[in-house]
Amino acid sequence: MFVDSHCHLDKLDYQDVHTGIQDVIQKAKAAHVEKLLSVGVTLGSFPKMLELIEPYSEVMASCGVHPLDVESEFSLKQFKHYATHERVVAIGETGLDYHYQPDTAQLQKIRFEQQVDVAVELNKPLIIHTRNARKDTLAILKNGSAEQCGGVIHCFTEDLPFAQAAMELGFYISISGIVTFRQAKELKEVVKQLPLERLLIETDSPYLAPVPHRGKENQPAYVVEVAAYIAQLKGVSLKEVAEKTTQNYHDLFLR
Repeated sequence: MFVDSHCHLDKLDYQDVHTGIQDVIQKAKAAHVEKLLSVGVTLGSFPKMLELIEPYSEVMASCGVHPLDVESEFSLKQFKHYATHERVVAIGETGLDYHYQPDTAQLQKIRFEQQVDVAVELNKPLIIHTRNARKDTLAILKNGSAEQCGGVIHCFTEDLPFAQAAMELGFYISISGIVTFRQAKELKEVVKQLPLERLLIETDSPYLAPVPHRGKENQPAYVVEVAAYIAQLKGVSLKEVAEKTTQNYHDLFLR
């Protein structure tokens, strides 16, 4: 059994690619992907995402504000209300992105700190996006006592020292289809050195479809290709990767 620990089910193409969310889930199950985590990026889009997934018990949700969406409408009271929903198992996607929006860095830090505080208060793990912001990301996690709630560095593309620092805080490292890309040489070397006990797998669908699906819209079923590539890199069986990453998902999100 496999788990897609990070997908955006409300952003998939339900006109030309899938007939609906049930179609996506059926395709995932046909590939032995049994559980999904649909990740929120704005408060405004959260209610519709929750409505979309609510009939499907195999799909859980997260609630958060993405660093590239920090200028979207935000209410701390509303955020806390959404975050307490029984289907919400994580806080995020939150974090820092100085690559695409360095001009909003200060607001990103404020939103990130707020979400860390709520995660610790509710004891729900964090889903972290970080790009060109390693030092500040780690500082905010440490200063906010994020080790109390734990979490995951999603769609990991950082270096080994960053991964080790995150794992010391009790965080998992999630690997996406990027690891299958030819140019991702550094990431491949990092994955070889990371313990399976701290790894998760994800699609980040509809983005970043792994080889051999590049150029297509990504979907949860394709997380199997990510797992297979990790197994190849680490010289272990696909079964072991599936079992370990599924157990890690349960330990982090369904505790």
